[in-house]
Amino acid sequence: MFLQLKGIRKSYGEKDYKVEVLKGIDLQIRKGEFTVMLGPSGSGKSTLLNIIGGIDEADEGNIIINDQVLKNLSRKDLEKYRRNHLGYIFQMYNLIPNLTVRENIETGAYLSRNPLDLDSLIKVLGLEDHQHKLPNQLSGGQQQRTSIGRAIVKNPDLLLCDEPTGALDYATSKEILKLIEAINQTYYTTIIMVTHNDAFKGLADHVIRLRDGQIRENSYNKVKISAEDLEW
Repeated sequence: MFLQLKGIRKSYGEKDYKVEVLKGIDLQIRKGEFTVMLGPSGSGKSTLLNIIGGIDEADEGNIIINDQVLKNLSRKDLEKYRRNHLGYIFQMYNLIPNLTVRENIETGAYLSRNPLDLDSLIKVLGLEDHQHKLPNQLSGGQQQRTSIGRAIVKNPDLLLCDEPTGALDYATSKEILKLIEAINQTYYTTIIMVTHNDAFKGLADHVIRLRDGQIRENSYNKVKISAEDLEW
């Protein structure tokens, strides 16, 4: 199994102000799966994503990725693992303003021992005509495509997406979903996408629904809906 979560618990605060955000999460994700993680605000989905990515630490439990137990790694080894094996896409693009599209994507390639071919990826991203522009010359969708390129050029084993369409309009959101779908199909990248939009579950191989820090649904789609045909 590519990714295993065993008994993950997480709380914030102390004593009377302690809030349990994750209440014993057990989960398995296979290599190459497109997983959509659903839940309302406060359900724990973004916290869980950050723990999987090593951005945050669980209070209890184990995360095992490719047979490596994350909590057994030193801080240096964890940073190395994140750099070499994980990619992140957030709602905010966080592009470097004085670098071009191509240069922003290249910053991700420098972190990898086995990066994807830059020219081929820029073509997949639909950014060939924009690769020499600065971020302030791009639309929101083009900026998000660039941030996706920066994440995926590393050739990560696992791509984590936290509300990647949250700041985008409907048409642009569909284009970004089509791109994420294409990345999964083209590079066989394992993807976990967090969203509050219930319609997005149709894209997924694997659907996880959280509420109040617990998994309420853990299912697989027999038939998927393409991003092109998805409506909400």
